[in-house]
Amino acid sequence: MKDQLLFSSDESTTDHPDDYSNSSRSIAPNDNDSDNNNYYWWRWAAEFDHVKKMQMKLDHERLIFPGGGRASSHFTAAARMRVVRELERLALVSTHQEGVNELRHKLLMYRSGDFWIPTGGLAKEYMDIPPVATILLVGFSASGKSSLVNLMYSVLGRSGLVPFAQTSPPPGSFSNNPKSTSMILKEHNVLRSLRSGFCVYDSRGFDYNRIGEGLEELSSWMSDGIHHNQVCLRPGDDVEESVLMNLPDMDVISKFARRKVNCAMVVANMAEIYKAFQAGDSKPMDATKQLFCSVNNAFTNIYNDESTILILTHGDMLTTEERIEGRLKICKCLGVSETSGVYDIVTCLSEYGFLAEESDPVSAYALSEAVYMALLLSDRTHSPKKTLGDWAVLILSSIMCFLASIFGLLAQICLKLGRHSKDV
Repeated sequence: MKDQLLFSSDESTTDHPDDYSNSSRSIAPNDNDSDNNNYYWWRWAAEFDHVKKMQMKLDHERLIFPGGGRASSHFTAAARMRVVRELERLALVSTHQEGVNELRHKLLMYRSGDFWIPTGGLAKEYMDIPPVATILLVGFSASGKSSLVNLMYSVLGRSGLVPFAQTSPPPGSFSNNPKSTSMILKEHNVLRSLRSGFCVYDSRGFDYNRIGEGLEELSSWMSDGIHHNQVCLRPGDDVEESVLMNLPDMDVISKFARRKVNCAMVVANMAEIYKAFQAGDSKPMDATKQLFCSVNNAFTNIYNDESTILILTHGDMLTTEERIEGRLKICKCLGVSETSGVYDIVTCLSEYGFLAEESDPVSAYALSEAVYMALLLSDRTHSPKKTLGDWAVLILSSIMCFLASIFGLLAQICLKLGRHSKDV
């Protein structure tokens, strides 16, 4: 499958009337698709009559309000069409078995730095590229991070449906008790390959009511790096002694390699956010925005480029209209495109033992593409290697700081001796 089918582009979605009519023809469900409506869920909202009415509404508003008097309504309808087109693109590629297989092969053959594009006159050999690219999953409790890791094992590692990651509390039980959720960072080799060029980290979920603590911990992860079995204790945790006794031994933890975070996936419970927002509670939406912006700023401040993927989960708990509207509202709040770098993925694995691409090929391909996109972004975050001159300056600066502290200490001692002799 050609690479141009992998990713969407806002520039490719114009507002020309013919484009909408063509879209309506391409997304009309066939009679043979009746068994597949679970993973072609958007087609219930995009049948001929619905699309035609939407197109007639857009054309009517253009005629009556040529100056954009109904711009917000027009943009909302146009955004819905862009979402439907993006979902149809994923469905089109996922229907071809080589689609997922090709992405799986690219991920299996990937080595850190393979997607580096020479910029600023620096070739790949002059970049400080880690041996393994690191993707960090962050989100609030019960957002589906661990389930997403399990799905990665199923889709990318072809390991069946055995749950490898410890799951968070079930939806609705947002407990602050540390015993109800994982308290350590876990590194996962989702390809289950000895030569894997990337790893995925599952993190402890944040709390909507303690977002400050979560962002502070996130900042330390982004600046200092992360490692396997890293303990995630927060100031507000009420930890029992038995829980502390079961935590990994610090001597063992210190032996794991520390990874620099190259890309982050923000996992958001779309159903929870949308239902709370509709009920007048904007706390989940605002907290998700703070989290997304904090992650994004950690990269943009240094690399002047976005390196964050948004994963929307639990969409199957909403109706078709709510699912599309929820995606639009969340993307608008976060200030991101509704079609680029955003993936609506059902993280629940099939209970009958089928591989994910067989039970839900759209989610399987969307997940594969999200990981592929994350690696593309990861290879943009590499910094140039330090030269001998850089190390010399660093060592000289350290020596100067040390001497400055020594002279400062001597000055304090001399000052105290002078005052003591004056008093005598």
